[in-house]
Amino acid sequence: MSRAQEAPATHRFTELFLITAFAAAALLALRAPAARPAATVATHAHTVQVAVVMKEFRFVLSVRSVHVGSVTFRLVNRGHVSHDFKIAGRKSAVIAPGKHGLLRVTFHKAGRYPYLCTLPGHADAGMKGVLRVTR
Repeated sequence: MSRAQEAPATHRFTELFLITAFAAAALLALRAPAARPAATVATHAHTVQVAVVMKEFRFVLSVRSVHVGSVTFRLVNRGHVSHDFKIAGRKSAVIAPGKHGLLRVTFHKAGRYPYLCTLPGHADAGMKGVLRVTR
């Protein structure tokens, strides 16, 4: 296998590793009541962490749903161009390829919250989605 063929597999492994690591950290940090899945619980006392991997032209979130409360989005740009992340009226800084960033958002009510990359043409190319916020 050539070096060029190994690179996509290595990037995919790294992406999956990061998503798994962030999800595991969120599970351990929250120690939520048994009635709620730990990875999606947010209360005023705790902040949920959601890993967001950015690539051309898509986002991969570690969870699709969170509870009302504070959420820290841990942004990782695994693409080859810059991206940002906007949700609930809050927008991250532009994240350069290979760089990381954070965006903290407090959701006060349940609902469906669209997210997207605001750079020209990125959302139209697929960098968008919807996060569900529940009670």
